[in-house]
Amino acid sequence: MTEHTGPAAAVERVPFGARLAAAMDDHGPLCVGIDPHASLLASWGLPDDASGTRDFGLRVVEALGGRVAALKPQAAFFERHGSAGLAALEDVVAAARAAGTLTIVDAKRGDIGSTMDGYADAFLDDASPLAGDAVTLSPYLGFGSLRPAFERASATGRGIFVLCLTSNKEGAEVQHARTPDGLSIAASVAAQAAVLNAGASPLGSVGLVVGATVGDAARETGTDLAAVNGPLLAPGVGAQGAGAAELTATFGAARRNVLASSSRAVLAAGPDAAALRTAAAAAADEARTALRS
Repeated sequence: MTEHTGPAAAVERVPFGARLAAAMDDHGPLCVGIDPHASLLASWGLPDDASGTRDFGLRVVEALGGRVAALKPQAAFFERHGSAGLAALEDVVAAARAAGTLTIVDAKRGDIGSTMDGYADAFLDDASPLAGDAVTLSPYLGFGSLRPAFERASATGRGIFVLCLTSNKEGAEVQHARTPDGLSIAASVAAQAAVLNAGASPLGSVGLVVGATVGDAARETGTDLAAVNGPLLAPGVGAQGAGAAELTATFGAARRNVLASSSRAVLAAGPDAAALRTAAAAAADEARTALRS
């Protein structure tokens, strides 16, 4: 893991892709989401406020830290509680770091110019307590608009996951659309990520978000996932319906680079720590069988 001396300071510049590849080998290709939405807080007996959100996140980290490849706090569920919620997110990121577990802050930011610089400062800079090991970004103001984030991530050894093929039905309106030269937007995003990852081993640090339930979307859009040479974050495993067959069908030759993401299927086992560990271990075994065998 990367050693830290400040809120999120990377002293040892091991690229995120290499650190994630090692974590996936050690713990299985599973990322567990930290999604403290109202119904889960209620089922855990926690209040629907910043304190409950903080307690939820810290319990997940305590139960699963050092046992899974990565944890993925969903920023929206923290932000809805205002500044206290953001402080809770900072505490969860810090706790995961202390536990030696990679964090992917699921923020889905994307903008242009100085505003994108600001998001890079917030989620990828050594000095920011919101900066985990990686962040999710949206490329739909143009892939090149994310350049400040790519540059900051490269300088600090962090990673980025760019939205490419998402499982929501509305996503196809943009992601399946074609440029004047006939290339789909999804294929263009993947090809540009591949350029940034060229020569990296074992994995580049610019990954894609590809829903585990998108089926034949990669083939239909001509998106070469195997050529990306970066991690493929696959939400939708477990409660949303994706199992071994779906993962195999969706990712094909790119299976080994997939980091399967499960949230509700694991979190529903809480708040008991032992039950959370059992659920996460089962999900990791399923992902390992589907993606590594």
